[in-house]
Formats: sequence, C-alpha cells, structure tokens
Amino acid sequence: MNYFEQLGYTFDPKFKSEDTACMPLNEHTFTMLLTHKKWSEFTQKPIADAAKTNEVALNTSLNSKAEVDAMIEKGLKAGGKEPRETEDYEFMYSRALEDPDGHTWEYFYMDMSKAPQS
Repeated sequence: MNYFEQLGYTFDPKFKSEDTACMPLNEHTFTMLLTHKKWSEFTQKPIADAAKTNEVALNTSLNSKAEVDAMIEKGLKAGGKEPRETEDYEFMYSRALEDPDGHTWEYFYMDMSKAPQS
C-alpha cells in the first residue's frame, strides 16, 4: 500500500484489513489489493508470480501526456520499474510501470480527434 500511496492513491478504510485494501481509481472504478493468503480463498488455481509471468495488464486513462509522465515518475521514485519504451502514436501516448510485486500498470492518454478513422 505504501507504494501506491506514493503514486497518490488512497484506500477506503471501510474495506481495508490486514489482508485486503480497496483502492479507488476514480469514482466508478476500484481495485482490490489482496495478500496471497486472501486471494487463495477466491481461486483454486496457482497464484502467478508476477515477477516471472504476466497475468494481467491494468490500464488507466489519464487526461494528458504530462499526467502519464508524472504518474510514471512517481512510480519509479516509489520503487517501480518501467518495463518497456514509451509508445507515442500521435493520437495515443502510453507508458507502462511494474509495481514492486511485478504487476504491470499501463497509463495512457488518447486524443480521439487525432485517431485514425479506420
């Protein structure tokens, strides 16, 4: 949780315990952070080691290229890693960040006025 707090995220105290934390991404989207112990109550499958395999990419749209860059810089300062080069397609700007556990978070900005029509 400390890592995500350094990125500017907060946690809902009503849904926070030793094994869980509810992290609002915006007013309509929430992410639940769970310990492996807690997650194992929801699945019979082995839990992926995110440092060795990709199990999911979490994508968040931001309002500008500057916001994307600022989020990546906060993540790097907090101990994250940037796993790939920046993608800049004129209409879409995207950067990825691995959290300390190895999960991939992608932050992007899209200018639909510049998007290809097909």
